[in-house]
Amino acid sequence: MVACLAFAKALTAQTLVDPTLSYYLPNPSTTYNSEISTPQEVLGYVPGKWHVTHDKLTEYMRVLARESDRITLENRGTTYEGRPLLLLTITSPQNHANIEQIQADHIALSDGSNASTANMPIVVYQGFSIHGNEPSGSNAALLLAYHLAAGQGAEMDELLNNTVILFDPSFNPDGLQRFAGWVNQHKNENINPDSYDREYSEAWPGGRTNHYWFDMNRDWLPVQLPESQARIETFHNWMPNILTDHHEMGTNATFFFQPGIPSRTHPP
Repeated sequence: MVACLAFAKALTAQTLVDPTLSYYLPNPSTTYNSEISTPQEVLGYVPGKWHVTHDKLTEYMRVLARESDRITLENRGTTYEGRPLLLLTITSPQNHANIEQIQADHIALSDGSNASTANMPIVVYQGFSIHGNEPSGSNAALLLAYHLAAGQGAEMDELLNNTVILFDPSFNPDGLQRFAGWVNQHKNENINPDSYDREYSEAWPGGRTNHYWFDMNRDWLPVQLPESQARIETFHNWMPNILTDHHEMGTNATFFFQPGIPSRTHPP
């Protein structure tokens, strides 16, 4: 979430037309494995300079999977426009060596298993930009994936030893590609923050929806679209403890966080 907010800030701030990678990373004292490619080494620019297209996003995820023993990559199918529905599994090399047993033990908990969870890693599903024209998610995914693949130190080791991250860098590849093509094509040499600028006024149907102009944030229950079918199958195969769906809000919009109802069984 921090990366999403930082990315949105970078794209709208005149002073960050040329952001540096260190601007986004969470802790200046963290060291990174130099054998893992940075986003700019693959894309040709630091995220925030341009909106990432889905093909470039996919390319970078494949590079990370080749270079890092913390990441495995699978293609769960394609969109209507033929784009891959990638899933990265990110965890420690030790967990990867035992990943099938970890998955089986985790699923057993949903079936009433009384096994101790003390040494079980938590399972977190992170998905980005189900609305393709809410791009901060997928652009931040570049940075988060790099951080998880290359970050070094005791804190990172503890995180990866205790977590299996199911990482879905683009919930809506076709919409993301459509949006990125528009805004990159109409971007000014001198950044214009005017909300009426052509860059911010997509031609219909825009990038919110998938190939058939369906809002995939309305397909969690019907599960009619290939993107949703891959996502929900992954969910049921793992039954993650946490699922995050990285959206984006406009600069003049607020977001309501439900504080919880005290009478609920598990209030926050």
